[in-house]
Amino acid sequence: MSNVIDRFLRYVQIDTKSDDRTGTSPSTAKQHNLAKVLVAELKELGIADVTYDTEHCYVYAVIPASAGCENAPALGFIAHMDTSPAVTGENVKPRRVVNYDGTNVLLNEEKDIWLSTGDFPELLELVGQDLIVTDGTTLLGADDKAGVAEIMAMAEYLLAHPEVAHGKICIGFTPDEEIGCGTDFFDIPKFGAQYAYTVDGGALGELEYENFNAAGATVHIYGRNVHPGSAKGKMKNALLIAQELQSLLPVQQNPMYTEGYEGFFHLDRLSGVVEEAEAEYIIRDHDRTLFEEKKMLFLNAVRFLNEKYGEGTVVVELEDSYYNMKEKLTDHMHLVTSACDAMKELGIEPKVMPIRGGTDGARLTYEGLPCPNLCTGGANYHSRFEYVSVDAMEKTVELLVLLAERYGKA
Repeated sequence: MSNVIDRFLRYVQIDTKSDDRTGTSPSTAKQHNLAKVLVAELKELGIADVTYDTEHCYVYAVIPASAGCENAPALGFIAHMDTSPAVTGENVKPRRVVNYDGTNVLLNEEKDIWLSTGDFPELLELVGQDLIVTDGTTLLGADDKAGVAEIMAMAEYLLAHPEVAHGKICIGFTPDEEIGCGTDFFDIPKFGAQYAYTVDGGALGELEYENFNAAGATVHIYGRNVHPGSAKGKMKNALLIAQELQSLLPVQQNPMYTEGYEGFFHLDRLSGVVEEAEAEYIIRDHDRTLFEEKKMLFLNAVRFLNEKYGEGTVVVELEDSYYNMKEKLTDHMHLVTSACDAMKELGIEPKVMPIRGGTDGARLTYEGLPCPNLCTGGANYHSRFEYVSVDAMEKTVELLVLLAERYGKA
């Protein structure tokens, strides 16, 4: 149906890793490299209304409504250009596995790295499909360059097939989603959509309109270093206090032990020495009440340590990141129903599930742009074992085209 795979293979070889430590927007200048490619390609497709925010690295484009569909609601599709800072996105070497046979996939012979069905049993659901994998040393970048490529392929198809009637189609590509800043400078009026979908999910058929309530905590721990030979009653080991903080949190509420709607405390980064240490946490829960309870538990643990070791020993900066968009999508469930109906028409089994994370759509929904999340066909995001199904990507393009057509009749 499209050249979505050719686009995808080009995009993943452009390093766009974001970085939450720079304090700039975009967080890394190299994200502009993909933005410029997309701007050029959108114009090559014949789209006249293309805007490139050269300061903050956002790309917007509008495909006008077909004749007779001018009164249909403007529908948007959004994907993010950056990749996770968890794993390098430099020098990505994508490879196509043709007609996957259900065995372990050798990613890197020299380093003996395998994509194993023992570790990732969901691979067995993709027997007979073509996969795109990494060489085991980088992430692939399907999160979310698969979504970017699928939106671009949808745009190309609509422009090449004027017989497919549709309303105004709004396209948006964002930076820094992976570090929670994807919508910091997103211009909703400029984007121009009444409703939208982020194309940033996983396996084919996944559809999400619930996400975590999210907060981030940076913990500074101030110790006191004394020669260990005379440290009794004097030393305060910041590293051990950091360890103690972690021990005060519920063991079972850890990402390694949770699934579905279960929330967690996640120690994402820890560094330091005896004198001073710093820890970074993310706190997540779908239920707003439980989310607030988790934050209070965390602050109470900090308060306990300060009572034990002296006020000012542990200083925490706790800030909410985003909230569960379900609270705002209740009045716009037609977006979910329409996506499910379109999937069924295409022979895709809808899998409505909560996002165990967040998307740009969560914040956009709270800012007035209802925006559930659609699948892309990728898996094992933020990992050297990331892969994507070629068949699922092709089918996702069909889904986006059908949604554009359906809302053109609304």
